[in-house]
Amino acid sequence: MKCITVSAAVIVNAQQQILLVRKHNTAFFMQVGGKLEPNESAEAALLREVEEETGSTATIQQFIGRFETAAANEANHLLVSYLYWVELDQVPQIQAEIAELCWLDLAAIPEQALLAPLTKEIVIPWCQQHFSAMA
Repeated sequence: MKCITVSAAVIVNAQQQILLVRKHNTAFFMQVGGKLEPNESAEAALLREVEEETGSTATIQQFIGRFETAAANEANHLLVSYLYWVELDQVPQIQAEIAELCWLDLAAIPEQALLAPLTKEIVIPWCQQHFSAMA
């Protein structure tokens, strides 16, 4: 099975909503982030991708972990994700290959939402556990 390695951002606002993006010509909403360049660290890739996709610089708050899930938009690919909780320094704007961005309410996730496996299986449970404890 082919493998794609990415850095991905968990971005949560004060209203307990997570920022998700949908890239052009894809159906699934997913974390801000993307593939690592050759010889690029996961942290550097994360900060570069966040700025490319949202127009905002960011501060890493926590390394959440390394996870393996199915890739959302590439059939028969394994996605290896280095997942970080980050805070944005500016309001996010649609940039680069992003077609749409949205804030998803952690307390009311629609059944029909088209979410990437990483978002559905890892990010949402982590956020619900982590941020409900902080509320």
